[in-house]
Amino acid sequence: MSALRDRAAEPTPLPAGFRAHAGAAGLRDSGDDLFVVVNDGPSPASSAVFTRSLFAGPSVVLSRANAASGRARGVVVVAKNANVATGEQGLADAREVLERAAGAVGAAPQDMLIASTGVIGRRYPMPVLRAHLDGLAGARFDADAVALAAAMMTTDTHPKTAQVEVTTTTGGTARVVGMAKGVGMIEPDMATMIAVLLTDAAVEPEVLDAAFRAAVDRTFNCLSVDTDTSTSDTAIALASGSGDPVGEVELREALEAVCLDLTRQLARDGEGATKLLSVEVTGARDRAQAKRVAKAILNSPLVKTAVHGADPNWGRVAMAIGKCHEDTDIDPERVRIVFGDLETYPAFPGEAELERLTEIMRAEEVTIAVDLGVEGGAADGACTVYGCDLSREYISINADYTT
Repeated sequence: MSALRDRAAEPTPLPAGFRAHAGAAGLRDSGDDLFVVVNDGPSPASSAVFTRSLFAGPSVVLSRANAASGRARGVVVVAKNANVATGEQGLADAREVLERAAGAVGAAPQDMLIASTGVIGRRYPMPVLRAHLDGLAGARFDADAVALAAAMMTTDTHPKTAQVEVTTTTGGTARVVGMAKGVGMIEPDMATMIAVLLTDAAVEPEVLDAAFRAAVDRTFNCLSVDTDTSTSDTAIALASGSGDPVGEVELREALEAVCLDLTRQLARDGEGATKLLSVEVTGARDRAQAKRVAKAILNSPLVKTAVHGADPNWGRVAMAIGKCHEDTDIDPERVRIVFGDLETYPAFPGEAELERLTEIMRAEEVTIAVDLGVEGGAADGACTVYGCDLSREYISINADYTT
């Protein structure tokens, strides 16, 4: 697998077998706000995971049903309006959008997925969506991944894409291209805000589904900006089969590499964020415990604000670990806390070390490592999670989100 190439400033063509349209339907003041991706490959395969929110929107409801076949041929994404908590009419509107998009590209509605993002509690502006979707038959379908990523942004400051090349079983190469959006209301539970991954590899649906779910679990589900789970979280992987087969391990590693790169980009661009924060926990009883403790640290407002201000108050990490009081096998005397390469517990840093800790916390990326030292801990008792600091700008963005 080649090195990641994820610079959104450069055009990123889609893999073979895919075509896409990005356009301005009129949901935002300026710029594209809708896209459609179509899989024209000879053996389409798909996988999708969604939010577990009890208020899951109509887009999620419809897509869950359509994704069950594992053969979805495309997706339509609508930005600036989540169409959530809009009742039966909201469901009817989402179904109409899906049907019109499918009709425009010659697909059956049940073979298409739909995702929406934006304000909750407001219906789609159907007149503008109908007008745009009805004109798709004569529209250009030459959008690249950067254009698609830009079309679905809400409070993102820039489009986010990533891609890798992976060696096929015949010695050739296949591509995996991903795009994602979302920098607030992020504490994924089975998916992330909106992410779409495309590959030209030939793969059976069940193989793609297993690989994609494993990748999502280790990346998007390890991301948090503000502990709030969206009602619209959707992550989709589509394979066209236009290229050669890829081994199961190689496919999983490629999907995970793209998802991890997107995860880090999303965390770094968190609403109001100035720093990327990663927390690695090892020495746990199992991975579930490691993730639970890592998220307790990552999601602590006191830890996040200390990171923002480069305050060397390392004791807040000890506090966050202590909140996991149901994990009675965690013994504080066996715990080790490290910022960057500086141990803060049980080393008990002096003034010189605290000054160095301040410098470590001033970096654009702050890494906190914790070894729990649980007796009898499993070899896989480790997890790394990703997030950001908490700034005054986060409050400003969300205090005025709909005004």
